[in-house]
Amino acid sequence: MADGARQIFLAATGQNRGKTTASLGLFAAFTERGLKTAFMKPVGQRWIMLNGAPADEDAALMREVFDLPDPTHLLSPVQIPRGFTRRVIEGEVVEDFSARILDAQVEMAKGRDLILLEGTGHAGVGAVIGLSNADVAALLGAPVIIVSEGGIGRPIDEIVLNAALFAARGVEVAGAIVNKVNLEMEPQLPRLLEKGLARHKIPLLGVLPYRQILSNPTLAIIEDGLQGETIWPGRDMDAIIGRVSVAAMQPQHVMERIGADALVVVPGDREDVLEALAQLWLSGEAHPNRPLGFVLSGGYRPSPRIIDLLRKADLFTVLMEGDTYTVASKVHDLLVKTHPEDVRKIDEIKSLVASALDIDRILGVSRPVPSR
Repeated sequence: MADGARQIFLAATGQNRGKTTASLGLFAAFTERGLKTAFMKPVGQRWIMLNGAPADEDAALMREVFDLPDPTHLLSPVQIPRGFTRRVIEGEVVEDFSARILDAQVEMAKGRDLILLEGTGHAGVGAVIGLSNADVAALLGAPVIIVSEGGIGRPIDEIVLNAALFAARGVEVAGAIVNKVNLEMEPQLPRLLEKGLARHKIPLLGVLPYRQILSNPTLAIIEDGLQGETIWPGRDMDAIIGRVSVAAMQPQHVMERIGADALVVVPGDREDVLEALAQLWLSGEAHPNRPLGFVLSGGYRPSPRIIDLLRKADLFTVLMEGDTYTVASKVHDLLVKTHPEDVRKIDEIKSLVASALDIDRILGVSRPVPSR
């Protein structure tokens, strides 16, 4: 690569489209080519404490997975805490966050071949505080790759809509990546996506095939993320969840609808449902809808008889406070995020991105970091 650091900015068309998946895979591919690569999430909306300082959770993920040496304030220069938007609108925040982001860019560029920048969501996210993805990409002088997912019409519509806002800020849209494409069902999708985007002068830089392991976590990740009371760990904590089902009907209807390898969210006092589903394992019959386990809502502990039944069936069972909707929402949040402990998932991401995307072509759309 030419002298001086270059950069690429990854944005998405919405939440959970695969932007962090693309970041993980591309960062691994760049470093495997011997490129000294830095990662930066200029603006973070979901943050955690990392080494005593607030950091965006995606920046923390990248740091742990790739053992990045950079300090937190460079990996994640701006975090948006709860209540921050109101304070900005009220004029209570006067700090120049643009300067903080630019300073981090300058430091990250030193001794590096490439900076991989990750946005916070779609092009307009953060506009209310003057730090939308489009604003930040323009500030950094970085070309943008837009990540969307699946289908034909929706991803093209979303990509074109987001590209318009980037273009309005003078940002180069270098191309698009479409994630979660079911090539087995619709092998013609890459060709159609490429032709559809070409009508809007947006290059398709690649598609990532759908993989179940990338969409669903293991039971171990669910247990760790929920932090509930584990009543029984089950037969295989590394088992990948097929789907999440909420059991809010009669047992016979639940058995018909939950699907294979389901994690079932159910009130802990619905002992009729728990017994019926446990019997699918204890009967010895190969039922297609045998569950992997349960998340019990409401804080209701089943009777000793039902708990003994769940143990005999060797079904993962964790007890949670909160109503069923709240608990199901927590489970959903765990489904769509990648965690450092997801070793199998991360390895699959690296392999998938390396094989499915033209890495050299993506490197070709990077641009030099502007001199400051």
